[in-house]
Amino acid sequence: MTYPPSVRTAPGHERPQPPVPAAAPAPPGRGALSVTAGRVRAAATTEPGRLQIIGAVLALLVVAFGAVTALEISDRASAADDVVSRSQPLSADAAAVYRSLADADTAAASGFLAGAQEPRDVHERYEKDIREAARLLVKAAGNTDASTRSGQEITTLNEELPRYTGLIERARANNRQGLPLGGAYLRYANQRMSTVLLPAAERLYAAETDRLGEDDDAARARPFLSLGLGVVALGVLLWAQRRDYRRTNRVFNHGLLVATASCTVLLLWLAVGHTVARSALHSADVNGQRSLDVLSNARIDSLKARADENLTLVARGAVLTADGKQDKYETDYGAGMKALGEALDRAGSLADDEAGRGPVAKAVDAVSEWQDRHRKARTADDGGDYEGARAQIIGAKDSTGESFERVDKALAQALAHEQDEFTRAANDGRGALGGLPSGAVGLAVLGAVAAIVGVNRRLSEYR
Repeated sequence: MTYPPSVRTAPGHERPQPPVPAAAPAPPGRGALSVTAGRVRAAATTEPGRLQIIGAVLALLVVAFGAVTALEISDRASAADDVVSRSQPLSADAAAVYRSLADADTAAASGFLAGAQEPRDVHERYEKDIREAARLLVKAAGNTDASTRSGQEITTLNEELPRYTGLIERARANNRQGLPLGGAYLRYANQRMSTVLLPAAERLYAAETDRLGEDDDAARARPFLSLGLGVVALGVLLWAQRRDYRRTNRVFNHGLLVATASCTVLLLWLAVGHTVARSALHSADVNGQRSLDVLSNARIDSLKARADENLTLVARGAVLTADGKQDKYETDYGAGMKALGEALDRAGSLADDEAGRGPVAKAVDAVSEWQDRHRKARTADDGGDYEGARAQIIGAKDSTGESFERVDKALAQALAHEQDEFTRAANDGRGALGGLPSGAVGLAVLGAVAAIVGVNRRLSEYR
């Protein structure tokens, strides 16, 4: 057999070789991930490796439990603080704005009805109400964004209040001169109060009460994620101790025992603390805020009824209902007294102690007396005895004005009592969450360190 001679190619004339394909680059991050996964799988094949993984998982779970608890409870504690220090005070201030405006309108009508020389105490009451309404509006504006519902209503009230007071001053000036035009100005001022100012104040109160409800709901929301993580962390810790016992016959691993105790304390603190807070905030809502809402409406109804009663004598039948058959102010008075009676019935049912029921009962008695005296005043006016009717409306003794003052005083006492109940219960709810966020962080750090120490103690046996 003949073989071809081996021929060496001259330099520069080498035969070209086929290119060797380059290795495809690994996907970004896939190499590191694969390496890490490989190391974890390799470690899991040995007992020391498994112990290291268990220690890392335990520490991670305990830290996650503490961190999530701190975040969730911080949110709820902040909402509870808003309920006590922002939302409810603003809601109460909005109700006070409404009451001040309604009372100012009532005082203006009473002063006008008294004649050319307005009683000094009535004038001072009117001025005090206007100043209080203006002060509360300034306070509310400082705590409210102008673009919100509340901010828009505050703007409306600030614009309309000077117009109302200007109309009242014109009514007084004409009344002092004995000009009948004063009555027209007073009726127009009352119309602006009834159709613009009081509805805006009512919407402001509704907006602030809605914000109070949102903060209350946020404070009472259950921390399900924290509770779930706590149960999982505690379960894994118990499993790790049982595993340790089955492999070593040692009853206790002190590190894991401390970690379990830390998680148990934190879980119980979380469950009990938030339950107490929810209960206290619920009590503040049911026994405080709901009663405050009903009592505020009752007081407003009484103020509006009193203003309508006064205007009945001022207008003397000049303003009729839409059907033209009845006196508008007398009809509005009847509707207001009916609403007042219904509100007092609800307030009595909501009152949870004698200190709350007592003032409401006094208001009910005063309302009954007021209605009896009003009927006598209407009988006198219908019979042509205007001066007698006026004396029974604004007189110093045995008048409807005296009965109205009794109603107003009783309602103010009931409001003060319910406000105290709300504040006390809401403060208890806020206090139940105090210290829990920082305590959660501390217990979580202690538990994580103890878990690592406990696992490292076992690892040292393999070295």
